[in-house]
Parts: sequence; C-alpha cells; structure tokens
Amino acid sequence: MARTGTPAVELDGVTRRYGETTAVEDLSLSVREGEFFTLVGPSGCGKTTTLRLIAGFEDPTQGEVRFGDESVTGVPPEDRDVGVVFQNYALFPHMTVGENVAYGLAFTDPPGGGSDAERVRELLELVDLGDMVDRDPDTLSGGQQQRVAMARALAPGPDVLLLDEPMSALDAKLRERLRVQVREIQQELGITTIYVTHDQEEALAVSDRVAVLHDGRVEQVAPPRTIYHEPATEFVATFVGDNNVLSGEVAAMRSTGNSDSGSSQCLADVAVADTTFSVALNGDGDTSGISTGDRLTFCIRPERLEVDAGQNELTATVASAEFLGETTRVHLDWDGRELLLRTEEPPEGAVTVGFEPADAHIVDKGR
Repeated sequence: MARTGTPAVELDGVTRRYGETTAVEDLSLSVREGEFFTLVGPSGCGKTTTLRLIAGFEDPTQGEVRFGDESVTGVPPEDRDVGVVFQNYALFPHMTVGENVAYGLAFTDPPGGGSDAERVRELLELVDLGDMVDRDPDTLSGGQQQRVAMARALAPGPDVLLLDEPMSALDAKLRERLRVQVREIQQELGITTIYVTHDQEEALAVSDRVAVLHDGRVEQVAPPRTIYHEPATEFVATFVGDNNVLSGEVAAMRSTGNSDSGSSQCLADVAVADTTFSVALNGDGDTSGISTGDRLTFCIRPERLEVDAGQNELTATVASAEFLGETTRVHLDWDGRELLLRTEEPPEGAVTVGFEPADAHIVDKGR
C-alpha cells in the first residue's frame, strides 16, 4: 500500500539532452514511498532515460533528482541504494541461479544480519524458484530468468526497485502471469517500485499510479482508472486503449436537471459535421469557461457506444469486425470517419449507435 509523506523519489525540472536531441524535458515527478509507479509511453518518449536518471546511469543536463529529502544528482549508481532489473535480465551464464542472486550481495551485507546463503534461499522462495538454486540460467525459461534477475536486484534490500521493460521478450500469456507475480512481490515487500513499459494494458493492471510520457514530457499522472476514464489530453485518450475522438464547435450551452433539488447538469451541444452531440461538462452546473463558438474535442470509449441506444445517435456502416473472445471490436465508417464499437453481438451493414452525454469526456477546449 502506497503511503503519503515525503516522496521516496522525486524529479524536479529534470532535462536530459544528448547534443541537439532532448530526451527528457523539464520533467517533474513525485513517487510515494511503497508505491508501484509506472512510466508508460511510445518508443522514444523518454521513459527509459527517466529510469536511468533515477538509477544514476545518466546525469541530468539540468534539474535535480532526490531520494527522500536528499539530492542524489551526481551520486553514482552503486551509492543510490537501488535495485535494477534490465530488459535482457543480464544474468551471468557461468554462474548458477544461486550465485547470480548472491552477486547482488557482493558489495554489501544482507539486510537483517543473516548469511548470504539464507538471503539467497529467502529470495528464491519469494519468486517461487526455491528448488533451482543450482541450475544454470540457460536451462531456465524466460519467465524464470526474469524472476532470478528480480531476486538478484532485491538481494541487498534496496530502497527503490527499478524495472526496465523486464517482460518485453516474453509471450503474452506469460507476461500476464508474471505481472501479477511482480505486483504480489512488490506488495509483500512494500518496496517503492518504478516500472517502465510501452504496454498500456500492463501499466493499468499493476500500478498504483501511471505517468504517461510523450516526447520527453509528462502528459498525465494519475491512478489507472483515472487515466483510462478521464484522460487529460488527446494523446492520452488515443494512446491508452481504444478511443473515439471527435471535435466540433459549441453550438449552444444549456443546463438540465431538477432546479428544486439543486441538481443540474451543464451540457454543450457540439456540432460535428452535420450532427450535433450533447456533451456533459460536469455535474454542478459550472460551464468551466466554455461558451458558444468554442471548439471542443471529446472522446467516447468504444464500450460506451451502444447499438440503438443513447441520447446522442449517429448512423454508420460496419466496415470490419475483429473477434477478441469476450467482445468484438467493430470498425465503423461514419461519413469517412472511423469509429470503434465494442460489443458482444456485432451488427452488420448500416447501424445506429449512440452514447449518453456523461459518457463523453472532454480532452481539449479552445477559443
């Protein structure tokens, strides 16, 4: 369980440049003690560079990295009390599993005052590899090697665990199993963990909070459900999961609801092509500074579109469908625009779909 108080790791206005290329720009993040915090974004967004700045493998061009109340900017990796699990695991092929884990203790004593052998045994039991201490790494599966690498990183009892896409080389089913196990280990130890992945589903599944990065900047930091249901920007809306993004001019503003009870909902009627959609702004009647003539961009998740239902309706044509098991992803053609629908029973031909005003989420508003 993540705790409040002094942040365990903090980046304050950090920028990292390589010549004319800026990998991370004016990035500020605060990771709480005991939190599972994930950096997610497309290739080249700066997430691995950010992790390397935290580990001490890179120094910021400007800005400061702090652990607790202390600046660690310029402090070498070996003095930062972090454990790192790399994408390729970096296990020593000439050492046994037990020797690989014990290597994490080469420069420090085990926490708690026990022996190296006891610490190795404890960690291999934790990662469910207790009977493989004498095995060679090349006899293990990819998932087992990943867990050995994690045990080695945890051996000295670091304050912070850094995971750089440790499951990217594994097949999808194994990734799903291991991400659950990684989360369970993190919760059992209560260790502050910063995880890097390009997999949005993985980020949502394991994290206390997620930071979505784009072009070296933070687009949004929030719990997974907020990231998914209330994206702060159009990039977050389209990067994290499927989404339908529409943009148009506000034709009218109005309030609905019960004036006697004081409950009201402010709606913007937004003209998109030849169709007007009602979009809920919030639940307290506040117009949020939006007025007629403004341009609004809003999104609707595919599972929020319903066939032959919803206050806002449009008629589209089914272009194609993908059976995904629990649901079907239906690609719709609406006057040259592609829309996505998630449904159990896919329609065919022309279809009317709709959504409620509250199911639309505004991601941009401009004059």
